[in-house]
Amino acid sequence: MAKINKNELTKEMLAKAMQCETAEELIALAEAEGIELTKEEAKAYLDELNDVELDEAVLKEVAGGSIHKHQWRL
Repeated sequence: MAKINKNELTKEMLAKAMQCETAEELIALAEAEGIELTKEEAKAYLDELNDVELDEAVLKEVAGGSIHKHQWRL
């Protein structure tokens, strides 16, 4: 099995990884993709994914530059 290379991860792989709730789930996902991942690495990746996880609606707004009226209330 290969070690994980963040530059080779696809959007689909990241989406699946973000759905994992435990290190064991992420390890199983990685193994299915032919990637070797230790429990410590899995925990670190989950922490990293949790730090950047955005709601899909919020992500679309950020990407599209949408501004809601309630954001400008004083």
